[in-house]
Amino acid sequence: MKCILVYLLSLTFLNSVYSKDLVDAIHQVETGGRLGPVRGDGGKALGPLQIHRVCWLDAKVPGRYEDCADLSYSKRVFAAYMERYATERRLGRPVTDEDRARIWNGGPTGYKKKATIKYWNKVKEYLND
Repeated sequence: MKCILVYLLSLTFLNSVYSKDLVDAIHQVETGGRLGPVRGDGGKALGPLQIHRVCWLDAKVPGRYEDCADLSYSKRVFAAYMERYATERRLGRPVTDEDRARIWNGGPTGYKKKATIKYWNKVKEYLND
């Protein structure tokens, strides 16, 4: 029952806080829209959204790391990670899609890292299409 509640809450979060377009843009940047057990970053990242094990553990979504090969599961991990790190309380201001993309790319403090600006610019190109 707890797993079902967590799943429903993550779906609600995904649908209410940011657009599907952001996740779709990140999917395009990460894997060119490919599905399945895509490996990247020298084999350290898995699935359509290129999730590292440490990110998956941090998100605390019930399941196995191998489940990150599934797009819908990956979106749940993304939502949980954003719920934890991309919050107004944490950032001290309203959160933007730029913040979310940069956190996804650079970890909890990715929104502050100069190195994640290039990633955001790639994501933004897909958002503007």
